[in-house]
Amino acid sequence: MSEKKYPEIPATRKDDLHNLDVMDSADLILFMAGNQFMVMNELLSAFQSKHPEVKKIFYETLPPGIELEQIKKGGALFQGKYITGSPDIYTSVTADAMEELKSLDLISNYHVYLHNRIVLLTPPGNPARLKSVEDLARDEVRISQPGAMEDITKYIIDMYERAGGKRLVHRIMEEKRAEGTTILTIVHHRETPLRLKKGTVDVGPVWATEAVYARSQGLNFEVIEPGERLDQRNRVNYYITRLNNAPHPENAEKFISFILSDEAQKIYKKYGFVPLKK
Repeated sequence: MSEKKYPEIPATRKDDLHNLDVMDSADLILFMAGNQFMVMNELLSAFQSKHPEVKKIFYETLPPGIELEQIKKGGALFQGKYITGSPDIYTSVTADAMEELKSLDLISNYHVYLHNRIVLLTPPGNPARLKSVEDLARDEVRISQPGAMEDITKYIIDMYERAGGKRLVHRIMEEKRAEGTTILTIVHHRETPLRLKKGTVDVGPVWATEAVYARSQGLNFEVIEPGERLDQRNRVNYYITRLNNAPHPENAEKFISFILSDEAQKIYKKYGFVPLKK
């Protein structure tokens, strides 16, 4: 097979490929939706305490759209090196991704295991004086906007539409993009905080969990709450599945059981996620 068929993971995404040195000998391979990056150390530590036999774990925290392409194409390239496209576990924030894998006979079923919500992040002092989602339409407001490969984008656009109809969606996603004041990201949870810190944007819609993480890192940002009607908390479902060709199916099932457990849900809650209602 030609290497040209594989998607390329940008060289700047090294921080989203964890334990790359054990990829070929791992006991478990996880493709985790990137917006969980802040919880993974504690989550995997707790998992391995329960399952010490699962010694080596390779995991990705890339946008799920990139991981989906990696699975469909059977791998990816990173800095000229082959990266597996055969994970044990895949997680996403859209059912569409799961249904696509199902239609390709790559998975048999999937579960909801978590929820999240959207907030707006601004620099200290909120210099653009933003108060609501509708304020993002203003000419001078520069937005760090997640791009098409990110699962959050679908929910942000729904938030815009609920706030100001299709006119607001068109204003932010088309007109302001042409004007250069809507600036797309590839991996928003890394790019948006950096842009805010550098002062190159005024606001960025992010998962609430990323705001919690930013504060835990001592970063000085302000949060605008869109409110329960808009923040998508009742619509954002995180889905998990085991691949039919999982290299370590037993360990994959252990991980799914763990992630649905009270222990795992409490860890997620600490980081700002919305746990499953049981």
